[in-house]
Formats: sequence, structure tokens, C-alpha cells
Amino acid sequence: MPKSADRGRRTREQLIDAAAALVGEVGWGAVTTRLVAERAGVNAALVHYHFSSVSELLSTAALQFATRVLGESADALRSVPPADGVERLFEDLSRFTGTDPESLLLAEAFLAAHRLPELRAGLSALVADFRSRVAAWLGDAGVEDADGVALLLGAAIDGLVLHRALDSSVDFRAVAGSFRRLVAG
Repeated sequence: MPKSADRGRRTREQLIDAAAALVGEVGWGAVTTRLVAERAGVNAALVHYHFSSVSELLSTAALQFATRVLGESADALRSVPPADGVERLFEDLSRFTGTDPESLLLAEAFLAAHRLPELRAGLSALVADFRSRVAAWLGDAGVEDADGVALLLGAAIDGLVLHRALDSSVDFRAVAGSFRRLVAG
């Protein structure tokens, strides 16, 4: 790959990383071209060279992050039985406080998705894929109503992160036993 293409790819990634961090710090609506460029250490013109708008940049950042997190979670489940996988999911969730930059990025992206059809479509596809992968994992292990349990598990995860944002004492592991019993039949 030519050096200029490498440099362009690195700049694009720097912009995406800067945008993702800024959403968690100042909120989706307060992220500007200037803030992103300053955080990324690049000229502000490069923001619009790589992205048609700040909304596109923010959407790209949110979708990239959500793709990574949901993919890692679904991949981690493949190698363990459902009861252990549920325990692992809720243990992994403990890193999200609801007020950390990653939680805020996702919360802001879900809100923005109601105004940005492309973001909504992207997030919808990611959530559906995650739910499908979890349902397949549960179904392969013989869990009854795997589709329903996967939907319930996904909704519980989202709700728990929201609850924790309001009450820092919420411990995700407190519900792991209930879900363990649900997937054990």
C-alpha cells in the first residue's frame, strides 16, 4: 500500500477514535469539526476530506465501536456452555459503568439513530446479528425458545447498562444466576 494511503487510513482512524472519545465527554450534539481535529492532532479540513459531515463521522465511530463490542461478546460465547456464557457476559459487562465514555457513546448513538436513518439501519443490523448469533449458540446447546431467550438477554444487557448509569450500585452479576437458571432449563 502506498505511504499516502497508509497515512490517509491512519488519519481516518485517528478521527474516528477522537470522535468516539469526544461523544463520551461532551455529548453527540457538541462534537464539532474543530474539536475532533484538535483531539486527532490534524488539520480541520481533513475531517471533511474523510467524512461528508460530523454526523457521518460520529455514526461511523459508533458503528465501529458497537461492531467490535458485540462481535467480541458473541465470539466469547461460542466456546462455553450457555450457563457459563451467561456468567461471562455479565462479568464482562461490569466494565461498563453507564457513565464511562463507551457506555455514553452507545447511549448517544441509540438516541441519534432516531434522527439518522443510516445509523439506525446500521445499529439495527448489528443488534439483530448479535441476537441471531446468541440464539444459534443457545439453540445448539438445546435451550428451549432460544430466539426468545436471546432477545430477553440482549434487552436485559441494555437495560442493566441504563440502570447502572443511574445507580452505580447496580451489579450485573446479581442477575447472572437468574439467567443461568433460564438457559439451563
